[in-house]
Amino acid sequence: MKFGILVNEGPYQHEASDSAYLFCKAAIAKGHEVSRVFFYHDGVNNATRLTEPPQDDRNVVARWSKLAEEHGVDLVVCVAAALRRGIKDEVLAPGFRISGLGQLVEAGIEADRLVTFGD
Repeated sequence: MKFGILVNEGPYQHEASDSAYLFCKAAIAKGHEVSRVFFYHDGVNNATRLTEPPQDDRNVVARWSKLAEEHGVDLVVCVAAALRRGIKDEVLAPGFRISGLGQLVEAGIEADRLVTFGD
């Protein structure tokens, strides 16, 4: 099965990002494809390399970057939501790219299921 993922919440104030990441890892481990993760609303905060979590805490941004690198998952950040929050190309973590809502629509069309995490 081919999944598209939508993440609407930031990395540390809500469980949505953790749940989305764990869902992606489990789906890939079971042989499914995760073609794209689209970060929207506060979810765009998952993409900034400026986060510095404490050493004993999980690094949510680094986990997403590693997922993209190891499994070729397309990590897309909504341009309008990103710019509203001060996130531009120069602050993106590795593996993330900024694009428009058309990428979310395309993910929904091409995937067998579009799974949403967060409000």
